[in-house]
Amino acid sequence: MSQDNNLSTDGSDGTLPAETANKQQRSRNRKRRRVDNLRENRVAAKRPVNYRQLRNPFPQMAVFSEDRVHAMHEASLDLLENLGLKVLLPEARALYKSGGARVNESTEMVFIGREMVEAALVSAPKSIHCRAAKPEYDVVLEPGAVVFQPAAGAPHATDLERGRRPGCARDFNELLTLTQHFDVLQMIPPLVEPQDVAINLRHYFTMRSQLTLTEKLPFIFSRGTPQVEESFEMLCRFRGLSEEEFQSHVHTHTIINTNSPRQLDIPMAQGLIDFARFNQVSIVTPFTLMGAMAPITVAGAMTLSHAEALAGITLTQLARPGAPVCYGTFTSNVDMKSGSPAFGTPEHMKASLVAGQLARLTGLPWRCASGSAANIADAQAANENQFGLWGCMLAGATITVHAAGWLEGGLSVSYEKLITDIEVLQMIAEMCHNTSADDAEIGMDALAEIQPGGHFFSTEHTMQRYQTEFYQPLAADWSNHGTWSERGAKDASQRATGIWQNILQQAPSLEIDGRKLEELDRFIEKQENNGGAAPVS
Repeated sequence: MSQDNNLSTDGSDGTLPAETANKQQRSRNRKRRRVDNLRENRVAAKRPVNYRQLRNPFPQMAVFSEDRVHAMHEASLDLLENLGLKVLLPEARALYKSGGARVNESTEMVFIGREMVEAALVSAPKSIHCRAAKPEYDVVLEPGAVVFQPAAGAPHATDLERGRRPGCARDFNELLTLTQHFDVLQMIPPLVEPQDVAINLRHYFTMRSQLTLTEKLPFIFSRGTPQVEESFEMLCRFRGLSEEEFQSHVHTHTIINTNSPRQLDIPMAQGLIDFARFNQVSIVTPFTLMGAMAPITVAGAMTLSHAEALAGITLTQLARPGAPVCYGTFTSNVDMKSGSPAFGTPEHMKASLVAGQLARLTGLPWRCASGSAANIADAQAANENQFGLWGCMLAGATITVHAAGWLEGGLSVSYEKLITDIEVLQMIAEMCHNTSADDAEIGMDALAEIQPGGHFFSTEHTMQRYQTEFYQPLAADWSNHGTWSERGAKDASQRATGIWQNILQQAPSLEIDGRKLEELDRFIEKQENNGGAAPVS
């Protein structure tokens, strides 16, 4: 029998009968037409994301057992009660004394009883709604929320085009514009010091810039009552707020650093009182470097930091019960060979995690920090910042300061690093949102449509989602080596330069009430003509 006689008319030899082949061809044609129609009719889709209101999805890590954390808390209370805190401001000492503290005026030492601390933790609000220029930029500070701030308070700025330089007004305004651009940066910090503006006039410049270049929650330095109250007045004038309306809600914030170990200086104590009395947020942040101004151990440094934070929080509640205040810490280690601060280290991360354990005892929203000791935006800088950042996230920090752009342990802010760090912040923000797993996402139709060994590029399931399903990188380059080379073989920092330059060139002007701006400028001109307001130290 010839081999041909073995052929089967039902296609059992591996060939397809005509009807089946035609049916599959029609299916392929329909799919091709569907893909073509989707491509022709699609509008450039924008991925729906909300980076403004984030919640922490990560389980909080613990370094110490609960009993040891409570032992540290008790040690902090014993420290405040028996060792005391040196308070340089007489008004602050008087407030502590009125609340029941023992005060030695000759040594300026204040001994705060634990019952005072406990009462303060009861009266301090656990959730703080901060009102920005527009409601969509409002921030709620409470446990479980996630808020990022870029680098803060650096004396220098640096970028690949202009090099490292003392911070100036131009840098401050440019960094404000970049912060406004990215939703993942929800609050304004002091960014960089505009050193070309006289210190007695600087608060006029920084407040005007914040009011006209950004719609996010502004920052005010606590550099004495005159500067603080004038800053409050500028904010009220520009926003059209009466003093009663201003004090009814939170409209700004400040950072308060203790003078570790165990000292609260004049401007910081005054800032706690001023912001509390006007019902604005103070973020109490001891800066305790292990081995320098704090014990060399994580447990010892965090016991000191906790005590100082509790002392600051107590002062706010003595000034105004119910005043909004955040617990905070910035604790890392030093290089014991040089004494230089180090950041993004295992000890830094452990301290952040312990801070989370202690903060949860207070129930308050709280602040932590990332950062880097690297001198340029290199791999060291990226590694240290990310390690510090994950310490904040796994500790459950409400506010993470220095989350982007910080270099040299805070001596400079880098434009390029700001961009590359924001890439990481945006990816973390993606992790803060739920990922759906409903029937449409499971995609059984797509699974049934594609035969073994096929691909899903052209399925309807893919075509409906391909523009918006995945995070699109800001500075990362996913092209192959050949394409990357053809585009100039730029590294991440070089690409970041182009990104920040484009943002600044294309930044839209905010909608400003011309009448209010004129009123603000008249106020500033009058105050400047009167000599401004010198900082208090």
